Amino acid sequence: MLGVVIVTYNSEDIILDCLESLLSSGDPDLRIVVVDNASPDATVSRLREWAAGTAPYTPPADSPFSFVPAPKPLALIEGQRGMAPDRSADVTLLHSGRNAGYAGGVNAGLAYLAQFEEVDDFWILNPDSMVPGASIAALKQKLATVGEYGMIGGRVNYLERPDRIQIDGGTISLNTGVTGNINLGKSHRETPPPDAGQLDFITGASLVASRKFYETVGPMIEDYFLYYEEVDWALRRGDLPLIYCDGFVAYHRAGTSIGSPTFGRIASPFSHYFKYRSRMMFLRRLRPWRLPLGYGYAMAKAAQIMVKGHAPEAWAVVAAVNGLAPPRNVRGVLSPDTAEYVFGRSAGKDTGKTQHMRS
Repeated sequence: MLGVVIVTYNSEDIILDCLESLLSSGDPDLRIVVVDNASPDATVSRLREWAAGTAPYTPPADSPFSFVPAPKPLALIEGQRGMAPDRSADVTLLHSGRNAGYAGGVNAGLAYLAQFEEVDDFWILNPDSMVPGASIAALKQKLATVGEYGMIGGRVNYLERPDRIQIDGGTISLNTGVTGNINLGKSHRETPPPDAGQLDFITGASLVASRKFYETVGPMIEDYFLYYEEVDWALRRGDLPLIYCDGFVAYHRAGTSIGSPTFGRIASPFSHYFKYRSRMMFLRRLRPWRLPLGYGYAMAKAAQIMVKGHAPEAWAVVAAVNGLAPPRNVRGVLSPDTAEYVFGRSAGKDTGKTQHMRS
């Protein structure tokens, strides 16, 4: 059985599209858990109304594929972090109690799903993604034949431009901490799948981890809050391989929650701040002797962003890499409780099991 973890925060406009796309596959071997990070918007009420069938659902006009909405009502079982497993749920809604960031939400979902002995694999999926049934079938076929593995990834395309690739897996420079998206912006139809040997990590937008990986490596490091969690996780996998699954395609509305870059739009100051903050944290944890090089690269990038006329974004980078207080346009996005949680945590604290990093 395949467990699915979806972390929501202010996801009222996107989460139903994600869930309906999964349910339309008709696959009975999906165990879906939504972990809500204390969304102040209507995410939770939308989920309740949708499951009860009191709020009609219509697929979005820009969906890259057609599907029929799931019959209602659905069994939406709710609980708190640490709840006992419930096999009667069509969808489980887990309330984390706070905005614990991407990794915090993922870890809560993984801990819940790990209680089901029949769940062999864990699929982490962004709430702003949609996945056709054919993609799930391709993944299930790969899982049936792959043997022992660490993580499996596939292709993630832009939902707004379904013919264009957002990422086919990721690379990282261990000198600077800079990550790269394999096949970014290339044609979906004309671009062959990458060689699995190119992959340093699998994007957290759509990532499948084996139970053996989870039980060996442990949960994600939560100190990052946003960005680099899946990179750190992948590099602690030891000898468990990364696998690419051809035909496993997800469509992603990039940057809906945190302002990540997409076609024609620079990343928000919030996105810049946490990306560079996490990059420095990553180097400090795993390559501390490379910090000067990573710092120099980041400051040069800030200057480049400034020259292009994006002063708020440039200042967010400067603040992040120098350990300064986050700018108002960054801290203001977070609730006071979340800000205290994020900035009160000790940087670089390892909450997972120790594993040799792959060089």
